[in-house]
Amino acid sequence: MIFTIEQASEKHLHHAEAICNEMEASAKVRGTGIAKRSPEYLQKKMIQGNAIIALTETGNWAGFCYIEIWSHEKFVANSGLIVSPEYREFGLAKKIKQAIFKLSRNKYPNSKIFGLTTGLAVMKINSDLGYEPVTYSELTQDEDFWKGCTSCVNFEILLSKDRKNCMCTAMIWDPVEKEKDKRLKIEQKVLAKERLSRMKKKHSLLKIISLKFKKKSKTFFNII
Repeated sequence: MIFTIEQASEKHLHHAEAICNEMEASAKVRGTGIAKRSPEYLQKKMIQGNAIIALTETGNWAGFCYIEIWSHEKFVANSGLIVSPEYREFGLAKKIKQAIFKLSRNKYPNSKIFGLTTGLAVMKINSDLGYEPVTYSELTQDEDFWKGCTSCVNFEILLSKDRKNCMCTAMIWDPVEKEKDKRLKIEQKVLAKERLSRMKKKHSLLKIISLKFKKKSKTFFNII
């Protein structure tokens, strides 16, 4: 099956209610909660261009995910990932996550991208994108973000742990750390090239010395 995955806009507003209903239904099936959102909230994300939607060839929605902004753009979260049940065997979740990650990087290049999830599949996708597991203390401390957990069935566990941990795994993609890693890899590559160059020069020098020695030895024996 062929899907179109694109940045959501005003032309997709009519899908918001169906997406919200599926988010709620899926959370009940999993036995875990996600921050409950209204169709109007999702429509706002679409208008802002802060969402990704997957569509079938006939124009039906197949998957969705949106960006939330916290702590004055210090953090952004890729939230509300959902795939319609009839399209869950086509690898759409991974493609949507890749698209929303790219959109987040383009729109908020200096922001840390984070997520909370209990799903092993989502953890695997995040890990493939370069996310690292972190403690809750490394996430945004914006109260509005944590209020979103009140609709989760595990909210009492979160409170009992003083918001230090819960059933969800926290993962983050930090542009500063990634830039450090990038620079380190470049430095290591340069050092490796320099070592190789020195080894080649040393090998060449040894070869020259060896040839000179052979030449002298040959001359010596010829004299004898």
